[in-house]
Amino acid sequence: MSSGFKEVSDAEPADFSWVRGEGEAVETGWSDTGYPTELQEIRTRVHRRLLERLNLANLSERDQAEAEDEVRKIVRDLLAGEETPLNLEEREMLVEQVINEVFGLGPLEPLVKDQRISDILVNSFQQVYVEIDGKLHRTDVRFRDNRHLMQVIDRIVSAVGRRIDDSSPMVDARLADGSRVNAIIPPLAVDGPHLSVRKFRRDVLSDEDLMRNNSLTPEMLELLQGLVRARLNILITGGTGSGKTTLLNVLSESIPHDERIVTIEDSAELQLRQPHVVRLETRPPNIEGVGEVTQRQLVINSLRMRPDRIIVGEVRGAEAIDMLQAMNTGHDGSLTTLHANTPRDALHRLETMVSMASLNLPEKGVKAQIASAIDVVAHVQRMSDGTRKILTIAEVVGMEGDVITMQDLFVYHREGIDDDGNVVGHFAATGIRPKASERLAEYGIDLDETLFANIGLASVK
Repeated sequence: MSSGFKEVSDAEPADFSWVRGEGEAVETGWSDTGYPTELQEIRTRVHRRLLERLNLANLSERDQAEAEDEVRKIVRDLLAGEETPLNLEEREMLVEQVINEVFGLGPLEPLVKDQRISDILVNSFQQVYVEIDGKLHRTDVRFRDNRHLMQVIDRIVSAVGRRIDDSSPMVDARLADGSRVNAIIPPLAVDGPHLSVRKFRRDVLSDEDLMRNNSLTPEMLELLQGLVRARLNILITGGTGSGKTTLLNVLSESIPHDERIVTIEDSAELQLRQPHVVRLETRPPNIEGVGEVTQRQLVINSLRMRPDRIIVGEVRGAEAIDMLQAMNTGHDGSLTTLHANTPRDALHRLETMVSMASLNLPEKGVKAQIASAIDVVAHVQRMSDGTRKILTIAEVVGMEGDVITMQDLFVYHREGIDDDGNVVGHFAATGIRPKASERLAEYGIDLDETLFANIGLASVK
């Protein structure tokens, strides 16, 4: 899931016993695998004996909750036969670890369940990082070896009908809770298997959360919500993990509940709360290399589904031309995201994506399509302290010769970093009233003139 706009708070070892700050060494008394050596040996021994007693084929056909309860009883019986004395806490810890090995993701299972974590990054078996509040931390979590890590990767990809091996050494998949997974193994990964998990947020951030975290101001939010209600096409841009999807989710709240929304995603991640939402997701090719369904095919198909709004989770390729044509032919009010460093860079990237459709359109014609289709670009960025902010809200005005013209409505001015490492700056309106004011008025949205006054709106961290 993209991680949300959250105010950063450095993770302390006291709060997260398994977390190491960058460059720090946290003494936990645990071995390289994350468990005390003696308990690790017991866990390995009990796990091996458990597999000897279980009928895994029969177990897979059972209800998981029922199967877990049965396995727990067997593990407790096996632990009771161990000569090493164990207290209740150690017994229950070992039971959960074995359950995670059989049913879950092994050492990663506690990290997947921890709601504070937004990303899990496994760099070979002995190095696991997590992202908390926009900052990366090294953990004490370990796999036994690369074979152990490969077992977990195989379990993930096989659950969605995929495979990963020498002939297909990288794969995208999704966990049962919606989290996105990417795995890449040798020979492409030089130092061993790598696994990345972008966790799926169950608690969708609200507009109040964005303002509480100083991601934008009430004036900026009022403008963006008005633009959505007035059915203007909005492009949300930013880098990886900057909060594009989070902002898209928040803005979608302003779409009237009597409209039919079709969402198109490479990996289903959007969490819209409207009652009439049709969710479409791409499909990769199967083992034989056939059966792929691309975003472009889904965009074209969505036009036949009588949508009031089309939301493309992220534009990545040739589907850009079909999205622009839809925006220009009555399907206004669309929302989408795009990886880019600036609003201007986003428009250049759109041009490049349109060229990927191989339609041999003239460059000026492509720019005219973009200028006509995109009304507003909202650019978000993850700052050096882990916070996310909307740096620019820019309006696409039109064409001057061969150049698409834009004007900034709101900007964030970065002033520096305080003694605690927090970014300091302020949001400001540029004093320009948007060209879209007339369209807003047609929908009964009358924005106060003072909303665009050329003043600093807030000095924030």
